[in-house]
Amino acid sequence: MILIICADPLNPRQPDSAFAAEAEAATRAGFTLALLTYERLVHDQDAAGALGRLPPRATPEACLYRGWMLRVDRYTALYDALAARGYQLLQTPAAYRSCHELPAAYPSIRDHTPATVWLPREAGLGLEQIMAALRPFGAQPVLVKDYVKSRKHEWAEACFIPSAADRDAVARVTGRFLELQGDELQGGLVFRAFEPLRTAGTHPQSGMPLAIEYRAVIFDRRPLCVAPYWEGAIAAAPPDLAPFADVIAGIPSRFFTLDLAQRADGRWRIIELGDGQVAGLPPGVGVDTFYVALSRGISG
Repeated sequence: MILIICADPLNPRQPDSAFAAEAEAATRAGFTLALLTYERLVHDQDAAGALGRLPPRATPEACLYRGWMLRVDRYTALYDALAARGYQLLQTPAAYRSCHELPAAYPSIRDHTPATVWLPREAGLGLEQIMAALRPFGAQPVLVKDYVKSRKHEWAEACFIPSAADRDAVARVTGRFLELQGDELQGGLVFRAFEPLRTAGTHPQSGMPLAIEYRAVIFDRRPLCVAPYWEGAIAAAPPDLAPFADVIAGIPSRFFTLDLAQRADGRWRIIELGDGQVAGLPPGVGVDTFYVALSRGISG
């Protein structure tokens, strides 16, 4: 299996320093590395040029991307550019979107995750449209994010809204979120019901509650690893994935992450999905352990 990894922007013949340890571990686990110039793909809109010297192949060869998050259109461009050279990305654009964007992921996890509504940018993001979208929540607290990212480290400023019915609070927090996201806003606005979670304190800088949360990395319906999402925020035992087996089986992706947090009543809830190619590894998982497990998962 070829692993396509982001290159160092100053030295495109070496892996980006953020992925250097993963590149070394992947090589030890038997992957063949190919480098991608992220800036050329994303900023220059040149997917073919971003692949550099990757040689064309007469027969299709499977590959996997591991790097920075990509918007769906850029991922599609990468997928097509690789296909034109004879390479088959394991994750199709539809599979990537099904876990990368929350509105696409929501149907798969609806019964196991906080209630969620979204407002596409093209529908208008004015306060009247936002307040109409928030009506189902009544006076419940909600969280705001876009289709992909939140500003959770600006918790009180641009993430947490104490009451969905409080027009001034909605305007203040949502307005600040939009200001901070700027041109990086993806898709539109997403609002999620806030559910009380078990916590292990608060973040020392942002004041964000540190939930008892675990990330499971799934390949072909099997977990490669299950580890705490936050360093130090550890429950007595990790979540049992058995109650989520039907959910996992129904997600239209081969490689994804499943983030679960423990509610105050002890129940585990799905917080979100993520594409396995762009999601960060939990801090307690060693890169060698991960890539050996991924190699075995691919081999079957």
